[in-house]
Amino acid sequence: MRLLIVDDEKLARDRMARMLDESSDVEVVGQAANGIQALALCNELHPDLVLLDIRMPGMDGLEAASHMMAFDEPPAIVFCTAYEEHAIEAFKVHAVGYLLKPVRRDDLKNILVNVGRTNKAQLTALAGVDGQSRSHLSARTRRGIELVAIDEIRFLQADQKYVTVRHGEGELLIDETLRELEQEFALHFIRVHRNALVAAKYISGLDRDEEGRYEVRMQDVDKKIPVSRRHIAGVRKVIKKL
Repeated sequence: MRLLIVDDEKLARDRMARMLDESSDVEVVGQAANGIQALALCNELHPDLVLLDIRMPGMDGLEAASHMMAFDEPPAIVFCTAYEEHAIEAFKVHAVGYLLKPVRRDDLKNILVNVGRTNKAQLTALAGVDGQSRSHLSARTRRGIELVAIDEIRFLQADQKYVTVRHGEGELLIDETLRELEQEFALHFIRVHRNALVAAKYISGLDRDEEGRYEVRMQDVDKKIPVSRRHIAGVRKVIKKL
């Protein structure tokens, strides 16, 4: 079994690696200090199993796991957690593999035997424990899983079954609904049209075209986004606060 260890504490990673060295059935192929590094190594190394810390700066383990599920062959995941008791109960209810920190040898040996695949429903339920939104969106491309930070996104625009994510370096297509994105990132984006959300901090103005239709101007973006009549007042309020 090819295994990746992910923890923001080097001592914890090294301790886990030493325990795993005792098993002839496991090969530790890499270590990562945060969720972003973990995704890059998964792209490169294709581990069978990821031992994934939950509380990490930047991108935590639950978010990293949600992005890992976009791989063609996602790894099995075991969460390593120091969560309080009520959160541990949530893991038990949703049948997700987990290890309680500090990890003990016997617990580690048992979980390697019994580990199963984590599914999207389980991750969604666990994410509700702390209610945090993601720091990144991810898309599967020819280069693997690509990430874009929420703070770098200018707008999100729906087109049939996909959503275009326009960011500082270009565009990505993701398979998510605009409604779900609006609910999750309500603090970052405002709806300007039934098919578009824009990042409030990147709005630079509101214009009208030759036919009297409203459009919002965005920083660093040539394209203007149409604004429907029902959303004009909301856009104006945002502009006044900028």
